[in-house]
Amino acid sequence: MIIAIDGPAGSGKSTVARQVAQRLHFRYIETGSMYRAVAWKSLGLGIDLNDREKVSAVGRNLRLDFVPAPEGQILLVDGENVTHLMKSEAVGRGAAIVAAYPEVRDVMTAKQREIGCSGDVVMDGRDIGTIVFPGAEKKFFLDADPEERGKRRYLELKDKNPDVVLAQIVEQVKQRDYEDRNRAIAPLRPAPDAIKLDTTRLRIEEVVDEVVREIGPTLKCD
Repeated sequence: MIIAIDGPAGSGKSTVARQVAQRLHFRYIETGSMYRAVAWKSLGLGIDLNDREKVSAVGRNLRLDFVPAPEGQILLVDGENVTHLMKSEAVGRGAAIVAAYPEVRDVMTAKQREIGCSGDVVMDGRDIGTIVFPGAEKKFFLDADPEERGKRRYLELKDKNPDVVLAQIVEQVKQRDYEDRNRAIAPLRPAPDAIKLDTTRLRIEEVVDEVVREIGPTLKCD
């Protein structure tokens, strides 16, 4: 069974997807971390993220493994645990760049389909219900006001970086929204049959409860 949860940055989709997977005893996959991994690896190799050919080569050769863990998942890139490195602003901005490359998306989409077809999974991202698994019977699209999403991101970052500025984070969220919604390949948008949830004024527990209530039989892979 495949449950698709999409939405923009800061909508709560990753936290919700992880908790839904825990409740249902499904595997959880955060697909956004796959694009972050491509950006992280490219930056580490000194590659300009605007060099489409070199970045695409990194994506093709990258070995990605998701390992179940109490916190949801551990991401291994070429055997190295990089989970804690995926949330930096530099990597996040880089992910928006590399995710626009068709060659990178093709490789990551293939990997995501392979993972999804291996068993029961809750998968979150920006194009799971529209591109990766358009046949998933239950699809969700979470959203929230940009100011609220920026605030959530700010609260995540300020403990590690006391100098972070809320207004700047909100602007970064808005810029990421623009890039995600307007890219030529797999733009961010809800699937026509997705259940839309505005999480602006909802607690995570309330969103998880609603998603679990809505989940019924979902399509299995052939």
